[in-house]
Amino acid sequence: MLKKGSLYLVIGVATLGLLLLLQYNQPKTINWFESYVATHKIPYGTHVFQTLLSQKFSAKVSDVRVPPFEFLNQEQNAKGTYLFVNERIAFEKTELNALLAWTSQGNTLFIASKSFEERLLDTLNLGTGYLYSGFEEVLKQSPFWVNPALKSATPAVYDRGANTPVFDQLDTLNTTVLGSLRTSGALDLAKDSLRHNVVRQPFGTGHIILSTFPEAFTNYFILKEHNRDYASGLFSYLDAPGKLYVDQYYKNGKSFYTSPMYIFLNTKELKWAYYLALIGVLVYIVFEGKRKQRAIPVIAPLKNQTMAFTRTIADMYFEKSDQKNIAEHRINYFLEELRSTYYLGNIDREGDFYKNLAQRSGNKVEWVTSFFQFMEKLRNKEHVSDQELLQLNAYIEKFKAEKNGAKRTTVQ
Repeated sequence: MLKKGSLYLVIGVATLGLLLLLQYNQPKTINWFESYVATHKIPYGTHVFQTLLSQKFSAKVSDVRVPPFEFLNQEQNAKGTYLFVNERIAFEKTELNALLAWTSQGNTLFIASKSFEERLLDTLNLGTGYLYSGFEEVLKQSPFWVNPALKSATPAVYDRGANTPVFDQLDTLNTTVLGSLRTSGALDLAKDSLRHNVVRQPFGTGHIILSTFPEAFTNYFILKEHNRDYASGLFSYLDAPGKLYVDQYYKNGKSFYTSPMYIFLNTKELKWAYYLALIGVLVYIVFEGKRKQRAIPVIAPLKNQTMAFTRTIADMYFEKSDQKNIAEHRINYFLEELRSTYYLGNIDREGDFYKNLAQRSGNKVEWVTSFFQFMEKLRNKEHVSDQELLQLNAYIEKFKAEKNGAKRTTVQ
């Protein structure tokens, strides 16, 4: 007959085995991560779109796996359409300028993203906003192309998410609306209202096309019901002279995984073998540790007494009412901090010194001049009042706040 402890152990192991069996046999969870990677077959990957591109344009398609600035420097003779698709795309200032310069030479820049950087929107005189559905409701939207030749008898449908970005401000003189959408149940619009989500503008001798609907390029959208007609219209705007450069750099997900754990965790059998090994190691540690582990004494770490020491010294000065000495120490420490931070020497020519310090610290020249004159005034006085000491401290704190980019404070 089994002992009570052994019986509990058998029941525990059987229960654990049953749970692992149930977990192993349950359906695989759908990965809804918005990766936009060309090799991903998950709903928000772009494998289908990339395959259709290769079939339709064949040798015309060229994948770009480096930043745009680096690509344009390497391929100075590149001509055609540069396509960016991701949930969020934000270029550096120099990179954006390089892309705009390349576009102005007769090329096309196509960006599909849920948000755009302010510099690009300001350049094109555009503005974006969001449509929202009700609480815990899905915002159903039907995107379509404005061009009558691209309209489909059966409207496309996208039914995921509670909000969608649209263009709510257009430069009507230069902007051409390519695509719009209808929504049902948006909080700030009447039923079945219309908003624009794809626009085009001339830029130099080229064109810029912006879309707030990157989901149109995903596997989920293209393979869903009648949405392929909308995708076909999308290809018509990519069929421009020159090559089609498809960006693979600005993506939420990774195109390949360097960690060997990715193989274990994405193969069902290897993943559970890995989990069982971890459980076995844990069981071994628990049972072996009960016999061999001994108590480890707790040693309290040494306390940092720097603040207490500084406060004690400051209290001694203050109790003696030696504000003059406190002010001298405060000024000397501040000047030494300036020398070590900005590598400034002694004040030989005051005007040049103040101007240089103001530029480096982000303060105004007049304010820096007033600050240093006030410190010189305190140095020349025999006695310093409590109010003057507080004013000195306020000046120094304001200077540091401006240096660190904090909000300005008013010095009385």
